[in-house]
Amino acid sequence: MIIIKVKEGESIDRALRRYKKKFERTGILKEKRARMYYRKPSEKRKEEQKKAVNRQKHYARENY
Repeated sequence: MIIIKVKEGESIDRALRRYKKKFERTGILKEKRARMYYRKPSEKRKEEQKKAVNRQKHYARENY
């Protein structure tokens, strides 16, 4: 359970923004979406490899 203490004089909008950030960092929603359907381990590996390749390409572009 995520608990956010609203500080004195703090607006509700700001507290809500802090709550959203904290919720996103926990990864609950991301995990829920991943568990909605079964993916074979080989599919997971292939997707991770594609992500790694894209990251390498991105970093290579930045350095040159």
